[in-house]
Amino acid sequence: MSSVLDCNQIDHYALEDLVATSTTGLTYRGSDLRTSRQVAIKIPYTAIGSDPLLSERFRREQEIGRQLNHPSVVKFVADEARSELYLVTEWIQGQTLRAILNDEGKLPLDRALRIAIGICDALEYVHSQGVVHRDLKPENIMVDTEDRIMLLDFGLASLSGASPISKRRITFGELSHVIGTADYISPEQLSGKRGDARSDLYAVGVMLYEMVTGTTPFPGDNPLVIMNSRLINDPIPPREMDPSISAEMQEVLYRALERDPHHRYARAHEFAWDLRHLDRVGVADRPELRNWRPPAPSFSAALTYVGLMLIALVALALLRYAARHS
Repeated sequence: MSSVLDCNQIDHYALEDLVATSTTGLTYRGSDLRTSRQVAIKIPYTAIGSDPLLSERFRREQEIGRQLNHPSVVKFVADEARSELYLVTEWIQGQTLRAILNDEGKLPLDRALRIAIGICDALEYVHSQGVVHRDLKPENIMVDTEDRIMLLDFGLASLSGASPISKRRITFGELSHVIGTADYISPEQLSGKRGDARSDLYAVGVMLYEMVTGTTPFPGDNPLVIMNSRLINDPIPPREMDPSISAEMQEVLYRALERDPHHRYARAHEFAWDLRHLDRVGVADRPELRNWRPPAPSFSAALTYVGLMLIALVALALLRYAARHS
């Protein structure tokens, strides 16, 4: 990859500014020298090119991207031949949802609803194509001036019918990235499951919670504390954060953030319907809301989780070694 960056060009694409880092590579703003059209160019990390398992994941992202065709999903550019492994997508004008949240904190309810409904509508299409994103977070949502959204970065996505090597769980090499985005990972993924459409909807619930309250439902000093809290605690009630949030809005957030995925929204269109018809949402009598108190710090629970994470790291390293030498 260094030779590519030294000459600032790869095939007929000029590399300009580095705009994003992700699970699998670095993304640059660039231009097609044949047409002068602006594009985004994603180049894999060097380690990926030398690892068959990780390079297969990168190729899978390209396969998934070429399969999807929706106004709210980034479009991949197909070329007949490339000198090496990299991805090219359309260039999208706008801001990431992360940049918007960093600038504005919590958003007005009507804007938060527009963005969340747009994400749900895009996911309804993506899931209908057998694709689960698995890495939804504000950094992977682009928002334009009209609050139309675009889903980005399918580097951790799964595709139904994919080969076992492509459908494997998150690898040892990807674990540091997952820990870095602990706020949006579903409980079932933290428990070692691969995740499905309901895991994506959990991430949308976290983002919507963040948009309407200005914070995430499981705050913590570090990723391990955040992940441990998600597995044993309930979300902070949104109305505790902002009493102006309606009981119906709070109910929708609790449905999206259910710890057990079987109790969560099953389809994105169900989530979007409730967001479009908040006045028709029935409010459940939830035990977790009765006499709610902030959870007391659990030092022993945190130590237990750290131990489990260390065991998982060792197990993943052994699995990776076995895969390479099988």
